[in-house]
Amino acid sequence: MHVCIRYTMNRMRRNISTHAYSLRRNSLLVAAALLLSCGPLRAQATSGSSLAPLPSAEAVITRNTNPYSGSIPQGKATNEVIELTIDDALDRGLKYNLGLYLSDQTTAEARAARVRSLSALLPNISGAFAEELQRLNLKSFGLTFPGFPSSVGPFGLTATQATGSWNLLDLASVDKYRAAGETVKAAEFNYHDARDTVVLAVGANYLLTIAQESRVEAAQAQLKTAQALYELAHDQETAGLAPNIDTLRSRVQLQAQQEAVIQAQNDLEKQRIALARVIGMSVHQKFKLVNRVPYAPVPDIALNGAYELALATRSDYKAAQAQLRAAELRRSAAWKGRLPSVEAAGTYGVLGYHPDSMAPNYSAAATLNIPIFQGGKVQADIKETDAILKERQAQADNLKARIEQDVEDSILDLKAAAQQVEVARTGLDLAQQVVAQSQDRFAAGVTNNVEVIQAQQQLASANDQFITSLYAHNIAKVLLARSIGNAEQMVKQYLSGNSALPPSVVVPDAGASGPTAGQPPAQTATPKNDTSATPNPQQPN
Repeated sequence: MHVCIRYTMNRMRRNISTHAYSLRRNSLLVAAALLLSCGPLRAQATSGSSLAPLPSAEAVITRNTNPYSGSIPQGKATNEVIELTIDDALDRGLKYNLGLYLSDQTTAEARAARVRSLSALLPNISGAFAEELQRLNLKSFGLTFPGFPSSVGPFGLTATQATGSWNLLDLASVDKYRAAGETVKAAEFNYHDARDTVVLAVGANYLLTIAQESRVEAAQAQLKTAQALYELAHDQETAGLAPNIDTLRSRVQLQAQQEAVIQAQNDLEKQRIALARVIGMSVHQKFKLVNRVPYAPVPDIALNGAYELALATRSDYKAAQAQLRAAELRRSAAWKGRLPSVEAAGTYGVLGYHPDSMAPNYSAAATLNIPIFQGGKVQADIKETDAILKERQAQADNLKARIEQDVEDSILDLKAAAQQVEVARTGLDLAQQVVAQSQDRFAAGVTNNVEVIQAQQQLASANDQFITSLYAHNIAKVLLARSIGNAEQMVKQYLSGNSALPPSVVVPDAGASGPTAGQPPAQTATPKNDTSATPNPQQPN
């Protein structure tokens, strides 16, 4: 009986290794995405240190961008399962995301405001056609002469004329129009920044969906292991080789794994809905993620080069500079309200008692308007625009400092994440060895299954940490692209496994093909003994 149990355990180990190798290889093709801070598998990590919980996909977006979590749904759900690539998701997000749509409408509003400012500088011309019938009361004019009629008429009056006015010289209106032009530029820059934000939101949600799928696979593999352990404990109890308490403990662990699978599947479905909402897809549409983002190391980043590139390319910084220039022009327009202005006005048309007796009629005037007393309006405008100018200057200075912080934070996160991948890979290898040895000891009757259950919990924790570290590395690359201001161009490359960076941000002599300090080499995550992050044994016979 002992020999039979030993054979069964060895067979179970071989099955574990075969499935584990496949799952481990597939996990390398996954960019482990944002892991929820209250994830179901995190509860299984009862021993060993764990990585700090990562934020949700929405928390990655640092601004108040709630609209970027929504979209304008397009089409109806079908029974077909759509294959959704990262390129398709990004393209849909850039077309239908609500935040980007609202930003586009804000740009349209700014353009309309500029046209309104321009109208103050252009001639204002209107035409009119009038037909009148009049009777004049002469007594109302004081004309009361003997034998003179008290009224005349009725008589007709026909007039066709055009009236126009034009501010020939109004320096305040000129600066207001220039300020409106800078506001349009700021809105356009904000629109480009919104596109980068949509790329970040779509990429983060896509990666998070991949991570949830990986969690479901991991939980199902752990469930199969728990099922195999329970059946082995039950067989040993039946054979009189183990007490009932071992079977009960195995049953409790099996129940816990079943709960973990249910929770992981529920989280996956909710995350699929979140991704669909971001890209404008019906929440009822079934889809399958095609891309599995491979792990790719990144060369050393030159901090100064990355910072200079960020200042030159980030759309939000360009928008802040445009808003600052607009505030300067509005302040200039405010004090120019004290200056004189020149206006021209005129009327030209034909006038007559009858349409067949029309005669030209015109008038022209030029006016020099000199402000003398306006009740403190100009002074109030100056103080208001000066306060706005100081606000815009402070915001621009703060954004410049925050860009430097974003760049340095993203570089630090990238280096730390690369180190975490290596550490997590080693920890996963060790955890798998512990599980294998504890299963051997339990099958040999050396120990009870408490040791096996603890080893399984440690393996679940190590697997979760490995997924977390992979996510941290991939999302750090996405955030680096966002921080240096070219997310839309670089994220697709990153999520396709291409770690190419602009030459200006790469440290000289640090090729992209070689590992950098603190970063693991570009190799698969398969441990030395070819075991997997999530064992998936067959049930023992």
